Amino acid sequence: MSSDDAFKVSSLRGKVALITGASSGIGAGTSILFAKLGALLALNGRDMENLNQVARQCTECGAAEPLLVPGDLTDEETVKKTVEQTIAHYGRLDVLVNSAGILTMGSIETTDLAQYDKTMNTNVRSVYHLTHLCVPHLIKTKGSIVNVSSINGQRSFPNVLAYCMSKSAIDQFTRCVALELASKQVRVNSVCPGVIVTEIHKRAGQDEEQYAKFLVHCKQTHALGRPGEVDEVAQSIAFLASDAASFITGVNLPIDGGRHAMCPR
Repeated sequence: MSSDDAFKVSSLRGKVALITGASSGIGAGTSILFAKLGALLALNGRDMENLNQVARQCTECGAAEPLLVPGDLTDEETVKKTVEQTIAHYGRLDVLVNSAGILTMGSIETTDLAQYDKTMNTNVRSVYHLTHLCVPHLIKTKGSIVNVSSINGQRSFPNVLAYCMSKSAIDQFTRCVALELASKQVRVNSVCPGVIVTEIHKRAGQDEEQYAKFLVHCKQTHALGRPGEVDEVAQSIAFLASDAASFITGVNLPIDGGRHAMCPR
């Protein structure tokens, strides 16, 4: 492998990346990895304290100080300001990582319209709006988009109905937008994690005991016999965003320890 090939695989150096959901979980891990790979970062998240902590971890890697664009992306003005501030600061955009999202529990019997709307507004509508505003800038740089979906978009699970629906929408959004932007050389892909060890399940309502049992159960529900780690998803996001994936678009990539391939019997 030549040094140029190695550079393609290992580095996002100098690329401007806007990462949402950067204050926790997969978004935070992706931000830190992108910083290590030399990207210039604009980070969005709702928890300012956590966002500042992630920014510090990025600079400790030797990266330039990230631009922080905090706020709730279900608010349309926040979405507009996020894009405007990123472009004003860096002058361009090369990578959009749509990682912001929530997990909600509930079935058709227990999920009311308010919870449904909250889930879809956060996981789908805000992604649509932000991407819509970023696309003109990504066309200029022939950039790339990576959406964080879930294996729940490809496989059916009870009692997470609205969440499954929202991630299925993101998978279709990824494929359609990939076809729409292909002629302009903008690549669009998604990662579809299985169970990853983050705080998202606790925020959705699981207590410590429930979560511990849930992780043990993952030994049976994932072919590799364990839940995943944030960095394992972040590495795949970095690959899809990089020039190493220059001939990949429209892909919903399972990062799930084989869960998508399982059919228990």
